[in-house]
Amino acid sequence: MWRENEPYEILKKDRGMHGSRLDEVSLQTCLDELSRLAPAGFSAGLHIRFASPLVYVRTYDDAWIKVYDENAYALRDPLVFWGLGVKGHTRWSAIKLPDPFNILGQARRFGLNYGAVVSCGPITSRSIVGMAHGTREFTDDEINHAADIVQKMHLAAEPPTELTPAQIEALRLLADGDRHAAAAAKLGISESAFKARLQSARARLGARTTAQALKKAREYQLI
Repeated sequence: MWRENEPYEILKKDRGMHGSRLDEVSLQTCLDELSRLAPAGFSAGLHIRFASPLVYVRTYDDAWIKVYDENAYALRDPLVFWGLGVKGHTRWSAIKLPDPFNILGQARRFGLNYGAVVSCGPITSRSIVGMAHGTREFTDDEINHAADIVQKMHLAAEPPTELTPAQIEALRLLADGDRHAAAAAKLGISESAFKARLQSARARLGARTTAQALKKAREYQLI
């Protein structure tokens, strides 16, 4: 089941340091714009990898989120299945996939009466955003606008795709519990050279500290 990934806190503290790939300001702007477009809330899972999104932000009613999470509906949601199978956008009412748990019907009890879903990115790193309206269907212009926002969010939240072998070696030794001096000795380099590798890895990952760099490298499946 997808878990809330400390959405706004991660965006502010961990992910937005350098902006070459993840631009904190532009991503926050997109989230704010999506909030204005979706009066009944939205759910954004960005860069879904290994069945889990790297960034997960939801603004739906807390009571609905509680029901959704307690029943593991992310594993059964027809909107998620549609987004994983199709790139594009559509209204909830146009999705004809089975909904044996009546997830969309239950959502209406919490004011999520109408909605749209947008999906973009490769299947190995898909972003899916659902948004809701309480009183009417979204217009074509609104859905197209949402699709533009989601594409910007997908690009803004794109993680690094690779580290150099030297950076990976350095991080892996620390992950295994070695201290700087011991890791440098294993690599046959000076401690200052080892620290330089860590510094470059932090910059590549947009991390303030080495601990953050390790966390991100694991999260991005780079080590």
